[in-house]
Amino acid sequence: MDIQKKSFRISPVRWAMSDAEVADGRRILRRSLAIWIGLIVAEIFHGLMRAMVLVPVVGEFRSNQIGVFSGSAIILAIAFITIRWIGAKRPFELLMVGLNWLVLTVTFEVLFGRFVAGLSWERIAAAYDITKGGLMPLGLLVLLISPMIACELRTHRR
Repeated sequence: MDIQKKSFRISPVRWAMSDAEVADGRRILRRSLAIWIGLIVAEIFHGLMRAMVLVPVVGEFRSNQIGVFSGSAIILAIAFITIRWIGAKRPFELLMVGLNWLVLTVTFEVLFGRFVAGLSWERIAAAYDITKGGLMPLGLLVLLISPMIACELRTHRR
């Protein structure tokens, strides 16, 4: 019985990026950072308005829950308006923009909450605990996928 060995040629994966791809990535990163700063400013204003208008009516807990949905709408609107300028078009680029926003936002929320607002670690963690009614993970999911949603809406709008 003659057993032939088949040799498989594995094509090399192209890990190196061209200079143009690197420049595009840097431009997308810079622009997504600029938009994130705008997102944070909008969300701070949103939080202040929520505290002044909604908290007296429904209380802090319900106000936070409602704020996740209204804040998500703000994020989606900003992403929709700015996604073309950011320049991310491919799914990987859009996901990286969303991931960038997610990491920056969680870092900001935790550091601001702890060291500026003086919140306890337990209070900060409560916003992320779905079992206790914290809906922040839902808002963060919207933040993560908002560039993809915005790009999809922009593409089908034409």
